Formats: sequence, C-alpha cells, structure tokens
Amino acid sequence: MFPVQAMSRVFRGKFVALLKAFLQAKDIAFSEEVRHDLYKKEWVVYAKRPFGGANQVIEYLGRYTHKIAISNHRLQSIDDGKVVFNYKDYGDGGKVKTMTLSATEFLRRFCLHILPKGFRKIRHYGILSSRNKKNLRELQTGMAPTELKKDAVVYIHPDFKAKSCPCCGKGEMHVIMRFGANAPPSHDMINALNNNKLEQNDSFTR
Repeated sequence: MFPVQAMSRVFRGKFVALLKAFLQAKDIAFSEEVRHDLYKKEWVVYAKRPFGGANQVIEYLGRYTHKIAISNHRLQSIDDGKVVFNYKDYGDGGKVKTMTLSATEFLRRFCLHILPKGFRKIRHYGILSSRNKKNLRELQTGMAPTELKKDAVVYIHPDFKAKSCPCCGKGEMHVIMRFGANAPPSHDMINALNNNKLEQNDSFTR
C-alpha cells in the first residue's frame, strides 16, 4: 500500500524525534554526531505483500469499517441467560469452535467494539472532509444532480410493531439499558444490570 523506502524514512524520522524528546526530558545530551550517525544509515522496514492482492486487503478492511463485531450467522443459541456462538481459533490452525458466555459477558465484549467518544471508523480527507462541505455542495450543484421527488411516500405495514422480537415475532422486547452512541456502557451500568438480574433470580427462588 505504501513504498517501503518511504516507510523506512518516515519511521526513522519519527523514531529519532521521539528519542530526542525522551533524552531532553531526562536531561541527557543528544549530540549532532549521534543524530548524524542515525540518519547516515538506511533503516529497514519490513512490509509483506498480501497474498490475495488488493481485493483481499479491501475486504479485510471492510470487516472493520462496515461490519459489526459479530454477525448473526455465528450465533448458535440464546437461552437461559447464555449465548453460544462460533469463532475461529487461529492458534489452532483456524479451526471453528464453539464458545458459551453469559449474556452479560457477551454484551460486555460486544460493547468493547464501540469506539470511544471522539473516535471515528472512517475519516474523510480532501474535498470530502467536514471543513469542505460548502465547497463540496457547490461542486455537486454545478454537476446538476437529479432532484428527488418531494412527494415520495414511505409505506409501513399496519401490523408492524417496533417492540416485537425480530426472531420469533411473538415476544416483546424490553429496554434493559440505555447508553450513549459514542461510547460503550460504563462498568457501573453493567454492574447494576448484573445486580438487578441477581435480585430477580433471588425473588423468583423465594
């Protein structure tokens, strides 16, 4: 994706700059002679060519930019507070195995894939960046785009129920936790959920 020689020089520059800042913070002299010796040699950066070509790289990156942490077809069962799903054990030759987790632990791991506030999966640069929205709109207007029909109507089936279970269609879903879209739930919220489940199980036993 990037020329190896260019990567080597950028890595060398970044490394030397951080080394200089570290030595200055420790009151250690960083002489020009040492700096010259570091830049005199060609640094080596190893970059391995992908076996499958560009299509494989794009498909690999697509898993992290346009897909969720786990797809539905990997879920085997959700019953009695347990979630059973398939996974690949790359330490054992990529064999497909089955793992069982409690619903709370599964939710905790799933939420680890939610980016913290301020982070983005995809950042747009150049004409597509946020600061160029005005210029982009002017360019789009100059291209004479096709206008959308304002009388477009969206039809919703009269039997549609937002709270109905998407799997069985009979059960009704209930909200058990609310948290922001830009960060995973806090440990306090997960602990409160666990304590609430324990109280419900205890009252059921009594």
